[in-house]
Amino acid sequence: MINIKENERLNVMNHSCAHLMAQAIKHLYPKALFWVGPVIEEGFYYDIDLGEDVIKEEDLERLEKEMKKISKDGKRIVRRELTKDEALDMFKEDPYKIDLISRMDENENVITCYSQGDFTDLCRGPHVETVKELKFFKLIKFSGAYWKGDSKNKMLQRIYGVCFENQEDLDSYMKELEEAKERDHRKIGKDLDIFMAHDLVGKGMPLWLPNGAVIRKELENYIYAKERSMGYQHVYTPCVGTVDLYKTSGHWDHYKENMFPSMKVDEEEFVLRPMNCPHHMLVYGNKLHSYRDLPIRIGEFATDFRYEASGAVKGLERVRCMCQNDAHLFVTPDQIGEEFKKVVELILDVYKDFGLENYKFRLSLRDPEDKEKYFDDDDMWNEAESKLREVLNELGVEYFEAIGEAAFYGPKLDVEVKPAVGPEVTLSTCQLDFLLPRRFELSYVDSNGEKKVPVVLHRAIFGTFDRFTAFILEETKGSLPLWLSPTQINIIPVNNEYHLDYSKELYNELLEKNIRVELDSRDEKLSYKMRESQTRKIPMTLIIGDKERDNNEISFRLFGEKETTTLSKEEFIKLVVDKIENKSK
Repeated sequence: MINIKENERLNVMNHSCAHLMAQAIKHLYPKALFWVGPVIEEGFYYDIDLGEDVIKEEDLERLEKEMKKISKDGKRIVRRELTKDEALDMFKEDPYKIDLISRMDENENVITCYSQGDFTDLCRGPHVETVKELKFFKLIKFSGAYWKGDSKNKMLQRIYGVCFENQEDLDSYMKELEEAKERDHRKIGKDLDIFMAHDLVGKGMPLWLPNGAVIRKELENYIYAKERSMGYQHVYTPCVGTVDLYKTSGHWDHYKENMFPSMKVDEEEFVLRPMNCPHHMLVYGNKLHSYRDLPIRIGEFATDFRYEASGAVKGLERVRCMCQNDAHLFVTPDQIGEEFKKVVELILDVYKDFGLENYKFRLSLRDPEDKEKYFDDDDMWNEAESKLREVLNELGVEYFEAIGEAAFYGPKLDVEVKPAVGPEVTLSTCQLDFLLPRRFELSYVDSNGEKKVPVVLHRAIFGTFDRFTAFILEETKGSLPLWLSPTQINIIPVNNEYHLDYSKELYNELLEKNIRVELDSRDEKLSYKMRESQTRKIPMTLIIGDKERDNNEISFRLFGEKETTTLSKEEFIKLVVDKIENKSK
């Protein structure tokens, strides 16, 4: 989907169309007052105070008609520069504009307004020449928005729209928008009973329903098996820690604004953990280590808590409570290259299993000028960044560098994946850290009997199970592969009186093979049960009638297909078991 904000021509058109919409609103709601109307990736919006009036779905069409009427009139859009006093006088009846103007520094900003016919608004611009250029637009949705994004302020009404240069582009965009709605993991999650949210639990705190729990457990089993085969050792650690733990790690100074507030219990002050590395540092430091013990790879499926602004919270994609596929690799300096290489190879292996192809590697580096965000040790940073570059170049992996995107303790490799819809998301990450082992006074004894400080690789292959699940749901539209599906097989007897016994026999055989199977013996029409099975996106639906019962056969239909395939029961069970074991896509 095109990023309208980054397209110069569309950016200007959408900004102008926001003013066109505001003018139409002023015609229909003369008392309307306006806050801001910026261009965003998906088009534009305007925040409006309509007093007692409330915008409803049917009002959008009425607004569009008024916008088209104004557009046909063809008024020129005229720019005017104002002094601060002139601006304050011009908008003296508008408290929202007065607030904006009052905070402007007259010595640094040229205050401008733009007029089109009977409508004038405070704006930096630029705009198109005339409203006649704004013909192909659509108002998409509306919502509430607090003034200045502060829940203590008045709730305004926000209307979203989009504008293009021709009808073809607009139609194409609207089609993509519909596709995005169908792929939205929040809709899929609700339709397929995967997760839910509730105000009594809180924003950004999803509840995984039984179907979602199956998906998450299968993902955990999948990555656990891969990690164990590579020598990872798994632990369980508390999802709280003392404030002193995070002061020792440095997170309290560098990450406090992203953490939940501390809480006092008895004589201790605790905080919900935002990440697991401090706990894993202590696990490593629990005993003495020789260089022969390294690398030590400590993994955990750990629940973490981070403060996300309420407006940024989104389904499973952005949450305040998450489960990380986390691990910390404690290595000697000469093991960095090999272990980093193995992490990259594991990432590539996982992406291959899930059919992910549209991704790129980002080497996230510090900003040397930022002494507050990043630990101040030039030698450490130069060494760490050089190490990662060296390995990436050796692997022949294409990557780009991003200044100012590193963690406060070291550079990192992020994998940005392009989903079926929407902007790129970061799934996997691997971070190099020379700092935390020093802060926790970690050591190992080298071949000369001297104490040395290990280096740590922080890595997450799925990132979080939450975000990865959201990503996979949108990639597949909820049609998950057989091995990952909450219900893998649905058995439907054509007639309970004649076919239920054979269906039950088959049901029990599949259960014994650890296959997630359901038996739909409800007194409903076959066509109804078939449609419901498709709606639930169950990978395999079995239809059991006379022929299947008498010949010890299975007739099945794959999700999304109309043709039915018949196999002997033995062949069918072997087919299913092979598909599940091989993680067939």
